[in-house]
Amino acid sequence: MGRRARLGLVLCLAALWAGGLAAADEEGNQDESLESKTLSAEDQVKDHSTGTRVVAGQIFLESGKSDSQSEDEENFHSQEEEKENSLEELNSLEMSNLLNKDLEEAEIQSPVLTAIGGTADGEPCHFPFLFMEKEYAECTADGREDGRLWCATTYDYKKDQKWGFCETEEQSNKRRQMQEAEDVYQTGMKILNESSKKAQKKEAYQYLLKAADMNHTKAMEKVSYALLFGDYLKQNIQASKELFEKLTEEGSPKGQMALGFLYASGLGVNSSQAKALVYYTFGALGGNLIAHMILGYRYWAGIGVLQSCESALTHYRLVANHVASDISLTGGTVVQRIRLADEVENPGMASGMLEEDLIQYYQFLAEKGDVQAQVGLGQLHLHGGRGVEQNHQRAFEYFNQAANAGNSHAMAFLGKMYSEGSDVVPQSNETALQYFKKAADMGNPVGQSGLGMAYLYGRGVPVNYELALKYFQKAAEQGWVDGQLQLGSMYYNGIGVKRDYKQALKYFNLASQGGHILAFYNLAQMHATGTGVMRSCHTAVELFKNVCERGRWSERLMTAYNSYKDGDSNSAVVQYLLLAEQGYEVAQSNAAFILDQKASIVGENETYPRALLHWNRAASQGYTVARIKLGDYHFYGFGTDVDYETAFIHYRLASEQQHSAQAMFNLGYMHEKGLGIKQDIHLAKRFYDMAAEASPDAQVPVFLALCKLGVIYSLQYVREINIREVFSHIDMDQLLGPEWDLYLMTIIALLLGTIIAYRQRQHQAIPRPAGLRPAVPQQEPPAEHQPPQ
Repeated sequence: MGRRARLGLVLCLAALWAGGLAAADEEGNQDESLESKTLSAEDQVKDHSTGTRVVAGQIFLESGKSDSQSEDEENFHSQEEEKENSLEELNSLEMSNLLNKDLEEAEIQSPVLTAIGGTADGEPCHFPFLFMEKEYAECTADGREDGRLWCATTYDYKKDQKWGFCETEEQSNKRRQMQEAEDVYQTGMKILNESSKKAQKKEAYQYLLKAADMNHTKAMEKVSYALLFGDYLKQNIQASKELFEKLTEEGSPKGQMALGFLYASGLGVNSSQAKALVYYTFGALGGNLIAHMILGYRYWAGIGVLQSCESALTHYRLVANHVASDISLTGGTVVQRIRLADEVENPGMASGMLEEDLIQYYQFLAEKGDVQAQVGLGQLHLHGGRGVEQNHQRAFEYFNQAANAGNSHAMAFLGKMYSEGSDVVPQSNETALQYFKKAADMGNPVGQSGLGMAYLYGRGVPVNYELALKYFQKAAEQGWVDGQLQLGSMYYNGIGVKRDYKQALKYFNLASQGGHILAFYNLAQMHATGTGVMRSCHTAVELFKNVCERGRWSERLMTAYNSYKDGDSNSAVVQYLLLAEQGYEVAQSNAAFILDQKASIVGENETYPRALLHWNRAASQGYTVARIKLGDYHFYGFGTDVDYETAFIHYRLASEQQHSAQAMFNLGYMHEKGLGIKQDIHLAKRFYDMAAEASPDAQVPVFLALCKLGVIYSLQYVREINIREVFSHIDMDQLLGPEWDLYLMTIIALLLGTIIAYRQRQHQAIPRPAGLRPAVPQQEPPAEHQPPQ
């Protein structure tokens, strides 16, 4: 019994160790990245609470040391660490021996494969066995047309002719069916990954549909999400729900997360936040990154759970670690965040998207040899975004043209592309170094930063921390974010310089102002562990959340926007709802905006309540328009009861926190009418004036409102005073003198005379009747105008 218990423990340890080494499943396309990869057990149980170090611009947790420690203490600790490492090596060696010993015992005690049917039914298979002058260490289908696995029960099959099947006919059919499904799935994925045309992608999904019908798990995951979002398949929430339920029964983390989303949003099922939380939790335990991100947001905002900053930090940090590890030297794709409400309110406002005509104009300039246009288009195609798809081939061509013309920026970006390597550009440290040197010699900060990376990591040159520091400083002085980030990393780790957390914090802050994802990640780690700063869970969560929202799944924002622009509101709102669950404020406001327009995917009676929910979440993250919308919903009773006091509170928050002119105008109106607050015309005027000062666009409506307010104020003043009392208190003798009555009579007489004179003049100007006019002799027309005789 003791041996069995020990054997079970060792096998569990071996399974955990193997699971920790298992690579995450990558399929390299947008849908797969959206559905997220699965974390290994080791990644989920890592302890990240002890300290940090920076490697390749990223901070990885390890035992951190205070900068105030003396060299003696460092030497002492290094000696202790050497001892601990020796003990760990010894212990690991003993564990390895124990593991090997028990695994050997497990192999001895493992059941022997028995032949089924054939000429040796019931006899144990013999491995290896010889068949057609080839040794086989496992069952094979060689020599059989039906593909059924078999084995020999003696070493030499040709000599003894002793054999049997390794599986029943039912097992064989099932295995062949799964192999066929895998082949169909791989065919579909190959078409999907290699094509960019919509027709070909639709064809790929037909293969995936066929594989899904054959119960292929990955195919079912792809098809279920396609049905949910309407990606290359007709949107069908009910069909996607059935697939998600089937996947959940099989233990798929992607299926569990998606089913949680359906319950959270009430799509295809009755909304249940409790069930959603259960499925999200199972998905996160299975390693689904999106499930972790959703739970992080829920714990941060207190949605369906007790608010807990530390729990949110745990989930967000785990996701941020994977997002940061995916960041390359060239950076990731650019995510465009477009708010639909802002587009409607301000049609002329630039959304960041480039018009097709403008792109063609830049392409025309680039073809004519305009170097700036070539560099700009190269960067657009390198990173993607602003309506331009990522295309390394075109980026390389544009950079090459500009580099040949002597542009240092293009040379530096070519260096980046060669340093990273891709399907288009083969990885070459030597070529990258040449381009970096040329650009750096011309004073280009991108080239200087690239050269610093080469010396820091020994890419094509020997490692030289002093030169790396020098080039990073030059790049940082010119404001290049990569130089600032790497300089912060060197100060943090004490590489080439004395460790200085304050300097590291300074350069990480500078890089974060330029929007560098790894700078946000490093700052988050420092605030989470209290390294160089006071520990702040709230700040760390906000920074980690920012990093998580730069993950590959954020590409879904543009997909949803394009769906909305193509007129497919149902597909757009489902995509935005999932992103809203992940905590994207832009997605929350956009989902609310579409629901506000009565999206048909949701029942008519549910649109306003659901829109109200997402306006509320977006407002909690600081979006001004969402806060004003909350006030409007409570003012007019959309999705809730009419509540002027609550509306007043939301307008006041928008006015005080975001200085919104619209909110100030609304507050002025409510003070004017006495809605939700005591009527006060003076305060109304004050808010109207504040609105006019806050925005030039508010000046015309404010002027009209003030005119109306002036009339109301005058009428109210007249109503409040007594005219008879006013005249009774007036002393005319004192006001105009003792002869005031003579002056008044004279003025009246003059006015009367003026009126009479005016009337007489009007009477004289009246024309006489036509019959009393004197006859005027008619003159004959000139000779040239007389009619001919």
